[in-house]
Amino acid sequence: MKPLSPLLILALLLAACAAPTPAVTEAPATLTVMTHDSFAASEAVIAAFEAANNVKISFVKSGDAGAALNKAILSKDAPLADVFYGVDNTFLSRALEAEIFEPYNAPALASIPAEFKLDADNRALPVDYGDVCINYDKAWFAEKSLAVPQSLDDLTKPEYKNLLVVENPATSSPGLAFLIASIAKYGNPGYLDYWKALKDNGVVIVDGWETAYYTNFSASSGKGPQPMVVSYASSPAAEVVFASAPLDDSPTASVIAPGTCFRQIEFVGILQGTKNRALAEKFIDFMLSTDFQADMPLNMFVYPVNPAAKLPEVFTKYAATAEKPVTAPYNLADVREKWINAWMEAILR
Repeated sequence: MKPLSPLLILALLLAACAAPTPAVTEAPATLTVMTHDSFAASEAVIAAFEAANNVKISFVKSGDAGAALNKAILSKDAPLADVFYGVDNTFLSRALEAEIFEPYNAPALASIPAEFKLDADNRALPVDYGDVCINYDKAWFAEKSLAVPQSLDDLTKPEYKNLLVVENPATSSPGLAFLIASIAKYGNPGYLDYWKALKDNGVVIVDGWETAYYTNFSASSGKGPQPMVVSYASSPAAEVVFASAPLDDSPTASVIAPGTCFRQIEFVGILQGTKNRALAEKFIDFMLSTDFQADMPLNMFVYPVNPAAKLPEVFTKYAATAEKPVTAPYNLADVREKWINAWMEAILR
């Protein structure tokens, strides 16, 4: 056997000492999620999902719930996103009839209460819920020694004249929720007589929630003349969280008596035609996980549908859930505009 030449030995030594070639890191994929404008989540929670799945989430905020859904429907032949979050039970039937979603039987659905699973085919999966209720200024009622109303009927009584501000159901989601609650109580066309009674009792109607809450409502967030407003049962907790100075108690509370609140449920779905089906499934699994579900209350002031998600203390102390809330029928899309148009004709004209 011939001995190795000095040059060959040197080459072998240099090769052995050379640094290893670094592994090639695959660039992260992009998952596009269309939402309504109120969507919010902690950056750390989203970043953890991105890191675990080597993905970058692009959130596309597309207006309020109705406007975002319109955008998703109009673009369904060339979808603008992989996932859509934010359709609620007042618009659910429209989304399902437009066939914008692909079914996905997420494993987490097994632990979610049946009351939230409104689509038997799992095209739209429940994520969160909240109750739209009458909120009231606790100090105002205490100073006047006036009992807080406990029913929709109470709101038409003389002692509550000029004390309530509501949102227009044609332009506001909570306004529509309150309209549906009145229809559930009084039927159609009986709800129109109820609204005429409210009008005779001085109800104030404004276009949107922000005006109602921050301009007309008399509690700490607003300085208006009405001590009652249609808002959310989580609003009292938000008053504490966003107070300019620490509070020992919330200045507001909600009327949660049976039949006075509407339960809004929000859903997520995989958009038809996505080229990122596997990642879309992972994102929905993530939205139903305890990490994301526990993050929602202090970002969007909604309740998680996953019963394993722990609520923050400010929610357990100051927010509330309705005793027997009203929910929307599946075929609401068939009647919603008729109800609203009849209401506008009777009340605004």
